This record gives sequence, C-alpha cells and structure tokens, in this order.
Amino acid sequence: MIGTGVFTSLGYQLVDINTAFPILLLWLIGGIISLFGAFSYSELASVFPRSGGEYSILSKVFHPAIGFVGGFVSSTIGFSAPAVLAAIALGKYAAAIFPQLNSTLIASVVIIFFNLVHSQTIKYGKLIQDWTTIGKVILIIFFIISGLLINSPQNISFLPVTNDGSLIINSSFAVSLVWVSYAYTGWNSTVYIAGEIKNPQKNIHYSLLISTAFVMILYILLNFIFLYSTPISEMKGMIEVGFIAGVQIFGEQGGKIVSGGIAILLLSTISSYVFIGPRITQVIGEDFTYLRFFAKKNHSGIPINGFIFQLLISLAFIFTSTFEQVLLYAGITFIIINTITVIGVMTLRYTQPDLKRPYKSWGYPWTQIIFTFSNTWILYFTFKNQTFESLIGIGIIFFSLIIYFSGQRITKKG
Repeated sequence: MIGTGVFTSLGYQLVDINTAFPILLLWLIGGIISLFGAFSYSELASVFPRSGGEYSILSKVFHPAIGFVGGFVSSTIGFSAPAVLAAIALGKYAAAIFPQLNSTLIASVVIIFFNLVHSQTIKYGKLIQDWTTIGKVILIIFFIISGLLINSPQNISFLPVTNDGSLIINSSFAVSLVWVSYAYTGWNSTVYIAGEIKNPQKNIHYSLLISTAFVMILYILLNFIFLYSTPISEMKGMIEVGFIAGVQIFGEQGGKIVSGGIAILLLSTISSYVFIGPRITQVIGEDFTYLRFFAKKNHSGIPINGFIFQLLISLAFIFTSTFEQVLLYAGITFIIINTITVIGVMTLRYTQPDLKRPYKSWGYPWTQIIFTFSNTWILYFTFKNQTFESLIGIGIIFFSLIIYFSGQRITKKG
C-alpha cells in the first residue's frame, strides 16, 4: 500500500485546498473508506479463497461477464498503472538528486527490471518485497519523528478555520479523494493471491484489516509532517513533495539523502504491483479458452505471458500519458470496481443467506452502504470536473465487456 500516492498527491490536493484541516480530513476519510472496503473484501475472500481478486469474486457473486471486467481492469489498469506511477515518481525523485538523469528513462528501466526479476522466480521477488517493505516503514517513521523535532515549524493551524466547511462540501474535495483513494490502493491486494495464502479463512481478513489501519495512521502522520514542516506554496502542484519537505527538515544534502530513500521505497511499490498483476491474467487465461495464451507458465510456474502483456501496457503508459492522467484513469476504475465488489456482500447475503462465512463483515450493512455512498459521491464530482479522464476509465470497462462477449461468441462458434 505505502508508496507513490502518499509521496506525490499532496501537491495536487494543495492546488484547490490551502488549509491543513481539510487535507488531514481527506486522509482520514480515505482511510475509513478503505477500512470499510477491507471489511467487505474479507468476508468475500473468506467465502471464495481463490487467487484472482475481483475477477474470481465477481464471477461467482454476479456473472462471469462482471468478473471478467474486474479481472481485465485489474490486469490492464489495476496493477500496470500503479507500477508505472511509482516508476514515474521514482524517476522524479532520482532526478531531484541527479538533475542530469532522465526521469522517463529511469521509469522504463525500473519497470523492465522488475518484470524480468518476477518473471523468472518467486524466490528473489519475495526477498526484494520483504526487505524493501521493512525499509520503507522504517524510513517513514524516521521522517515523522524528525519532522516533529524541527526548530522552526510552519505557522499553520490544524484546527478548522473559516471557509473549511465550504471547502469540504466543494467538488474539489471530492476529486481530491480520488488521489487519496489511489494512495490507499493495495488495501485489497491480499485477495489477488488468496489461493497461495496459508489458512486463508483466517489470515486474509487479518492481513486486510491490520495493514489498512496501520497505513491509515502512517499516512495521516506523514501528511501532518509535510504541512507542519514545509510552506504550502513550495509543495503546491509538485510531485516530489517528500523531497521538498526533506530539504526543509534535513537541509539540502539531507533532503537528497531522504529523497534517495524514498526512491528506494518506491522500488517496493513497483515490485509488489509487478509481482501480482500477471497472476490475474493467468487465472483469466485458465478460465477462458480464447485467452489461454495468458495461462502459460515457465519452468518455475510463473505466468510468463502475463508478464510480457503487463510490461507492454506499462511502457505504453510511460510514453503516452502524464502522471496525473494515469492516476485518474486508475483511480476512477478502481473506485468503480471496488464499489461493485462491496455491493456484492449485500447481494450475496440476500441471494445465499445460508452460505458458510468464516468471516462476517463488521458493521453490516452500514459499512457497505457508507462505502458505496462515499464512492458514488466521489465519482459524481470526478465525472463533472475531470470528464475526459473519467470517460477513458469508463471506456476501459466497456472495452472489456466487448472482449468478453466477442470471445464467448467465438467459443460457441468453435
């Protein structure tokens, strides 16, 4: 979960929101929404503990066509886009330290590297994931503690001030929640590899709930430190807010060292998304004969063609779209698919009330209703304010439906 979003999105939020209380409220609301989503996904994953994420769940709860949409979005946007965003951010942070470096070239090389590593064996990928995850948590905690100890904090109020109420009900607040929702992306990643988890009925919901709550606390504290240590004017509209805040806390050279640490941290994010994505296309390939190509594995049991497919999509994003565009494409499609999945909890409770549920969602049905209402509110204002990017997100969903029904027709003819 921890990666690109929390180290890049604040600058974009500050373009329309210039006071501290609404910013921290954004991160609290985003965390609560993610936590409510985790309650729902935990119930569904305990009932259907098969790898494949939304693809596997939605196929069983609604219809194989809806499941295919969830899987297609996950494999094309859901994992490729976050990996690309982390790679672009890494390039920006690296270029802040070494201005002579080309950030686009760095992003491309890193994406290619991790696809090569994870497409060969699971052993080295697991080692990279474990150690980079430990490193990024240590770095964030160090950053937070150091920020609290600075001698000259900003003269900024973290309590509500005049006009904060109007900002919170403004459309820009809702659109900013897309950035925050993206930063929390990954809270549901456990369900994508559910079939490979020991004792899934127990460990899936522990993983989802504990990790989401822990990350929410870190995110709120980290954004508090950004605002506490650094003038808003310097961060507004900037991607590399971690570097800018690092210079304020540690000085020019210290800021570069911290920026290097953040760049290393982003390697973990890229690695995790690259690792999981092809396993979604593998499961889809196993279930649909016209996509059997994606089910092919190498001698280590790795879905090699899924990695090739993911790499091509990632490179296309890097060379054709801006950071903001890729994030909005991803954020909008994530919200739509996540909302449909959460609605699946209520649907399944109604259609199959006697189904064995090793874990039942806390707060049912209110957590599901609040999750659905909140995301609908976000989507309404996003479509209103970011129409082009929203249409691209919807277009990807409709395109996946076309592929599904076209493939079904080909299979019947065959």
